Amino acid sequence: MRAGKATTTGKRRGRAVPWAVLGLWVVVLALVGPFAAKLGDVQHDRATDYLPASADSTQAARIEEALPGGESTELVIVYHRDGGLSADDRQVAAGQIKDIAGAHELVGGAPEGVPSDDGTTLMYPVVSNEPGSDEKLRDAFVVDVRDVAGGQDGLSVEVGGTGALATDSGEVYDALGGPLLYTTVAVVALLLILIYRSPVLWLLPLITAGIADYLSMGVAYGLNQAFGTTISGQSSAVMTILVFGAGTDYALLLVSRYREELRRIERPYEAMVAALRGCGPAVLASSGTVAAGLLCLLAADLNSSRGMGPLGTVGVLCALIAMLTLLPAVLVLLGRRVFWPLVPAYGSEPKQRRSLFAAMGDSAGRRPLTVLATGAVLLGALALGSFSLPGPLKQQDTFVDKPEAVAAMETLGKAYPQSGTQPIDVVTPADGADRTLTAVRDTRGVESAEKGRTGDGWTEISVIAKGAPQSAEETATIKSLRGELKDSYVGGDSAQQIDLDDTNSRDTKIVVPLVLVSVLLILCGLLRSLVAPLILVAAVVAVWGAALGIGGLVFGPVLGFEGTDPGLGLLSFVFLVALGVDYGIFLMHRMREESLAGTEPAAAALTALRTTGGVIASAGLVLAATFAVLMNMGLVQLVELGFVIAVGVLLDTFLVRTYLVTSASVALGRKMWWPGGLSRGPAPGAGPSEPTEPPRQPEQVGAP
Repeated sequence: MRAGKATTTGKRRGRAVPWAVLGLWVVVLALVGPFAAKLGDVQHDRATDYLPASADSTQAARIEEALPGGESTELVIVYHRDGGLSADDRQVAAGQIKDIAGAHELVGGAPEGVPSDDGTTLMYPVVSNEPGSDEKLRDAFVVDVRDVAGGQDGLSVEVGGTGALATDSGEVYDALGGPLLYTTVAVVALLLILIYRSPVLWLLPLITAGIADYLSMGVAYGLNQAFGTTISGQSSAVMTILVFGAGTDYALLLVSRYREELRRIERPYEAMVAALRGCGPAVLASSGTVAAGLLCLLAADLNSSRGMGPLGTVGVLCALIAMLTLLPAVLVLLGRRVFWPLVPAYGSEPKQRRSLFAAMGDSAGRRPLTVLATGAVLLGALALGSFSLPGPLKQQDTFVDKPEAVAAMETLGKAYPQSGTQPIDVVTPADGADRTLTAVRDTRGVESAEKGRTGDGWTEISVIAKGAPQSAEETATIKSLRGELKDSYVGGDSAQQIDLDDTNSRDTKIVVPLVLVSVLLILCGLLRSLVAPLILVAAVVAVWGAALGIGGLVFGPVLGFEGTDPGLGLLSFVFLVALGVDYGIFLMHRMREESLAGTEPAAAALTALRTTGGVIASAGLVLAATFAVLMNMGLVQLVELGFVIAVGVLLDTFLVRTYLVTSASVALGRKMWWPGGLSRGPAPGAGPSEPTEPPRQPEQVGAP
């Protein structure tokens, strides 16, 4: 009687709990939906939004926004004909400039044209306070100017300058959302179909990840409203990548364990409970480590990097919650048939086969020291390629496909090689503006300087350097101005790039050690060892160096990039360390279980690789593929970041985890767990003392 009652209760719980979870998710999405739709409204991608408030260029920009007319929109209209401008060309140019001045309020009225020495180019600097700090009004102004300024019969007209460049950048960032999401979904779908070989099963992790992404957008908007967290196009893109990449990884581990439990347990609900108990702790530990590593970015001074930490963490945690609640509920409700045509029947045994990872483990186990030394030398050799990384990325080189604003800058650079074409903004106390103007004009490298607006105790001075924009000569001029003008602020696009470089350098020195220490402490607590965490951390650092080195061999010679994003080193380090350790936890966690069960160290290492290798490899492929999606975007910094992380994840998955960590474990034996109790051997009759994966051999799902 009691058995029948318990059976009935179990069946009711098996139906009620999943439906309750689904209902809860419907309520959550209904509450979050209105906020998720607003995320794009708080996304900003101006350089001053990335920079810290203390930067000179940020202070200059904020003061300029408070001056009469608000923030200036600076354009340069470039008229060019290869054989030289004709009188008709000059007349056309003058007429178009007059039309623009008549339609818009320009500072100083219609500007005078500045001809190039060779007579092929005529440059008109156009400045307007009409849009103020409203990005939509700025974009409308740029579009209208481009509509009026048109070329004809061999006369080319290009609209450049800081305002046009900001508009072109905004268009690229606005276009990221749709293509990024669609491409990510397509890539993950293809991989899941290949892994699961089922017409239905692949859809469930994909839909769940999409729901998690929607949830993360709402939470990210809430962080912005509550704490002022910086939302940029780059951080939003990375958040989406992490939701789909990490979420699919967690789904692979859960589904693999659930399939295994369905062979032992008759009811799907009870099998799912067992699966969650088995793989849940490892998934929670790994996601917690990733979140801790990403949150170290809060120590960064750069707004964009500091904002990426919380957004990345939100992405990982939303993916975790969805994959450990929503996905299990759907799987239980659909029952065994969701695995069709490879349905795991109750009481059946998985087909035994010698996996690729068993063979790889055997080769690593026969000569562990040789494999370890060879792998270390290979990673070290690859890391040398980082010395070939291009120099700092200039603003005009940030686009994969050259927009009109960049084309205008290139035309100006060729036509005016001995003169700067991009103003440097100096804001100085109004009562000493004349003295400052004299000092600016006397500064080495300054071509010209003119006073502009005055208001609220400040005066604006527009400076033209002799050197080309972002050249060594112009950089020296900006640093000289900052050194001599103690009570003034020096801003402008080139000054912002200098501040970005300096802030990134400072952040790297602080965040990198913080990430290493925090991840190491978490691993020590999780694995109850010092040696094993040190090996894992050293391995992921080596992977980071090798991935950067491969980037150095590819970015310039193959992809033709002219520079490297200043934040590439820091961001790629944080992501590769956090995500690399994530996979290390899955492997070492299983290795520890085997050791606790009394298995000898070498056998424990090989068993851990054999039983987890397929799932880890599938997860690594998915994560690498999702980050590789960034390489299809239109910005060089996203392409570089996606390339380095994707290559690093592949190196970590198929070289470091498979060979190096396994070889080190075989070579060190019980010393791997020093100074924990396992270093002295398991207690008599010991078995797994924690709620972790039991030492059964699961199916090799998705092994390549």
